[in-house]
Amino acid sequence: MNLSPRGNDRVVPDPRSAACTEGDNGLSELSAAIWCDTPPMTDDELRIAADIAWAAELGLDDPEWPVEANDDGPPDSDTVPQIVADCPSPGDAADVALRSLEAVSRERRRAAAEESRLIAHILDEATAHPEPWVGPDPTLDLDAEDTRRRRAAAIRRDRLDMAERAAVAEIAVRLRISEQTVRIRADQARTLQSRCPSTWATYVAGDTSERQASETARLAASLPDDDAAAWQAFDEGAADRARRLTPARFAVSARALRERVHGESLEERHRRAARDRGVWLTAELDGMATLTALLPADRAHVAMSRIDRAARHLASVPDEDRTLAQLRADACAQMLTEDAATLGETQTIPSPETAPDAHRDGGDQPGVAPRRAAASIVVTVPALTLLGESDDPAVLDGYGPIDLDTARRLAGEATSWVRLLTHPVTGAPLALDRTTYRVTAALRRWLGVTSPTCIFPGCGRSARACDIDHLTAWADGGRTDVDNLEPECRHHHRLRHETAWTPTRDAQTGVVTWRSPRGNETEPDPPPF
Repeated sequence: MNLSPRGNDRVVPDPRSAACTEGDNGLSELSAAIWCDTPPMTDDELRIAADIAWAAELGLDDPEWPVEANDDGPPDSDTVPQIVADCPSPGDAADVALRSLEAVSRERRRAAAEESRLIAHILDEATAHPEPWVGPDPTLDLDAEDTRRRRAAAIRRDRLDMAERAAVAEIAVRLRISEQTVRIRADQARTLQSRCPSTWATYVAGDTSERQASETARLAASLPDDDAAAWQAFDEGAADRARRLTPARFAVSARALRERVHGESLEERHRRAARDRGVWLTAELDGMATLTALLPADRAHVAMSRIDRAARHLASVPDEDRTLAQLRADACAQMLTEDAATLGETQTIPSPETAPDAHRDGGDQPGVAPRRAAASIVVTVPALTLLGESDDPAVLDGYGPIDLDTARRLAGEATSWVRLLTHPVTGAPLALDRTTYRVTAALRRWLGVTSPTCIFPGCGRSARACDIDHLTAWADGGRTDVDNLEPECRHHHRLRHETAWTPTRDAQTGVVTWRSPRGNETEPDPPPF
């Protein structure tokens, strides 16, 4: 193990100096002659000498606790406490623990870099040698016919794409991470290796954090593809900043550096970036959610200014006890959920704490426009909960459990209901359609309840946005019923039919197990709610 300090924070005596040869029982002249003919010490030799000198100063050079010459990783976690306990003073013990912490942190960064490198390597190999993932090339068989009537070039192109998809899914399932994360990690490794070799070197050495490497790759990927000079300038500046700044400050500095070296005008970049605008929802704890919008900066500032102006106006109302942050949130929700034509008439904005009571009393708060924009949401509410006989939570589709007040209010406002008929004793769904290929709307609704997301491991796409797949093909005698149908998103539906990924349903338990192209078997995720 190597607990030596890093950098130039310790001066190591050169064993070739006169001071090192004093008191050697008359051997100083012989030693001097030997050192004169010896090449200069390498960096590794100097580091080993520093380790030995540092250990000797702290009394750690006892044979029972050797200091290894090579830098092959952090010290054993079971060994460090004993080393710390044997230190002559609390200050020395603190130094040992801190250097051990630095070694562990550096090793973690190295491991993260190697993990990204391996991910990129596996995906690159999958496209270079697709046979293990998608089988032999069908275009080599002159008698084969493509059911989709594609040309040979299109078949080969799709084959490489599906091989990479199969490999991405394999890595995601084995590491228990999302497929998107796998692709991001691979792209980041490729970008750093090709555009930012200096930053990649510091990342591999453990001197750059994962966050800094990730931000560097993200910014470098946004530089023009044909501007090698911009890549080099950005890499040199980013590598230097990554060694000296915290991740948060590095992100600000790296973005400024990217602006300086970018060869395209800001107008051109803005037009291209505006294509990525969007809105998305992130589930939070305790019945809350975060609504995020990526907008052009001018529109985002106008929207925020309008929300802030409404919130500050409401803050001046007597007896208003909500904070400005709460008022901004309520104003934003009001603007998005109320009819735009009535916003100018709104004098007050309800608080979530009082809105359920107002609805149960038969109306909204005074002055609040009651009309709401049409929207469709799916809430599953146990019947006994609706009747007040149970505390089992309701489930909001795509989010999870919600409080009972909100569930009862939504049920009271519902303009229509969907009934799912089940067996009166077992609760199993009654057969809805076993004779036709087409999946009925009622059967699709039931599958959305029993399998709320795509059944591929790790996929969270809602069943409403999925294809309904026959596990046993209709052409092979498979029936259109709940025992032979499962939702699969379009991506995993294609993965199932165009690669060596194979699902198998257990006849006794009904559990679907997925077998990867390389033989790894994985059960689907448990129900999200």
